[in-house]
Amino acid sequence: MSNSIFSHLNNTQAQQIGVCNGRLGKNLPSEEETVNFYQRNGITRMRIYDPNPVTLRALQRTNIELILDVPNIELESLTNPSNARTWVQNHIQNYPEVKFRYIAVGNEVDPNSDNTVNRQYVTFVLPAMQNVHRAIVDAGLDKQIKVSTATYAGLLENAYPPSEGVFYKNVTNTFIGPIITFLAQNNLPMLANIYPYFACQRSADVNLQYSLFTSGPLVPDKDLMYSNLFDAMYDAHYAAQARLGGENVEIVVSESGWPSYGHRVATPENARTYYRNLIAHVKQRNGTPARPRRFIEVYLFAMFDENLKTGDVVERNFGLFYPDQRSKYQLGF
Repeated sequence: MSNSIFSHLNNTQAQQIGVCNGRLGKNLPSEEETVNFYQRNGITRMRIYDPNPVTLRALQRTNIELILDVPNIELESLTNPSNARTWVQNHIQNYPEVKFRYIAVGNEVDPNSDNTVNRQYVTFVLPAMQNVHRAIVDAGLDKQIKVSTATYAGLLENAYPPSEGVFYKNVTNTFIGPIITFLAQNNLPMLANIYPYFACQRSADVNLQYSLFTSGPLVPDKDLMYSNLFDAMYDAHYAAQARLGGENVEIVVSESGWPSYGHRVATPENARTYYRNLIAHVKQRNGTPARPRRFIEVYLFAMFDENLKTGDVVERNFGLFYPDQRSKYQLGF
């Protein structure tokens, strides 16, 4: 399609960029149409938030690699090893022609969350991860499918400067610390949702241009200089992990995006700028100041606006495309 934001990428470059496929909308293309839309736009990586069988069938025999989520409401069930084996059989082994890449066992579970529903899943994440990983190993799929969980910046007590990144103490010992140990022991990645938008939204002290990869300030951190907030947040996650033995646990950015409506900085112009510059930044393969010359894998959030999402209005306006498949930003690549 001529308006594809990915039409400028060759196959190698495109593999660095995925797009999250949220389905919380009453006016979205069908699952089959959506998979076809990914293919027409040359998007070769997708994240879905539940094992939707229609989507999984549509993904068979395509070149699209997949992050498949275990929804938070299913975590408790998967603390039973037998249930985990059944889950892997039903949603992974039954689709041998789908290119599964990662399994995200839970999304943004947080012991300090204001949402009591979210907090109730804390004790289930690690045992569910362990059981799903064991089921993947037993199925002989562990060389191709990596098990993790999707975390976010809300677990960090400090993220500035990036080298001083640290998790909240109560999160460290009872939640994220054991998860990082498990990932490190099994050579598995951490998935992290990284949103400069939310930092910019919540604090007037966060420079907008710095958040958008444009002409913001250069921010020093010891002998390093940061030119954008995405790199700073990414390296802060690494610094926090390193304090818990996770210095070699790779971080995959499982979500990053910018909404087009609902807040003073949520505009189509800012969103276009953010997505354009994030894609260019990842393409350059320069890594970050603390981790230079590294490959960064990023999943943009999200493919379409989702009008059934709850919460703040911005949550319904993260789409790269309108539900009728028109490009929202006409990025001009």
